Amino acid sequence: MKKKSTGLGLLIPKTLRIGGVTFYQRGGQVIGRVSESREKRSNTLPQFIQRQKMRHTTALWKMLRYQEPMFTERTNAYQDFASLANGLPVVYVEKTRMTDASFLMPGIPVSNGKLPTIEQHLGEVDGTPALLTDLKASEWTRGEILWLYTAEQHTEEAFPRLYFSRKEVSRREMTAVDGRLALLGNEFADPMKGWALVRVVDDKCSPQTIQTRCTLFQQYMTDEALQRAAKSYGGITDKPFLSPR
Repeated sequence: MKKKSTGLGLLIPKTLRIGGVTFYQRGGQVIGRVSESREKRSNTLPQFIQRQKMRHTTALWKMLRYQEPMFTERTNAYQDFASLANGLPVVYVEKTRMTDASFLMPGIPVSNGKLPTIEQHLGEVDGTPALLTDLKASEWTRGEILWLYTAEQHTEEAFPRLYFSRKEVSRREMTAVDGRLALLGNEFADPMKGWALVRVVDDKCSPQTIQTRCTLFQQYMTDEALQRAAKSYGGITDKPFLSPR
């Protein structure tokens, strides 16, 4: 864009927008005009739902990214994660708590890659809580690594936040159950934790999601939670005011 002199020894573009103000020249003078729209932001029910989904997706990624998760199937890791997390149940959070509130729920993606998915679920082995998998005890690939992701729900001054951790586990730490491998321990009964076992070979990984018994998030899926959250944003701009079924 062609630049013009301001008469002050500075060159500016024909128009320049900074911090919501547009600067332009008229009659040899530089004029600034507020360029932000004064119209109320549209907030239809579908728009509000999608914004709440993206808010939660962003909050989850802020915590998960520190554990160096592998998402290899799109342009970048966040895009890959976000495309999968968009399928999670929507949780409704009031504006004052919206930035960092995050919830433990089944299905949170922790990896995405080309290796076969490890089928896994929570259960028991002889009365001991366990994370059961379909990994065959007799099969192993040279260079294979197993990462165990743990997600733990915290409530800090009534503010829900999810933390992630990751550790490597060896097959020697696992127990063979009917020819399949399982991780055993009382921690797998904790209703405020969730787990996902990820298989990694070189630069490839298995696509995995969190398994959990946690139900706290369900309190934020009700019509009442929707109405409280929407009210904190100024309400819904279309009717009827009903949550999707």
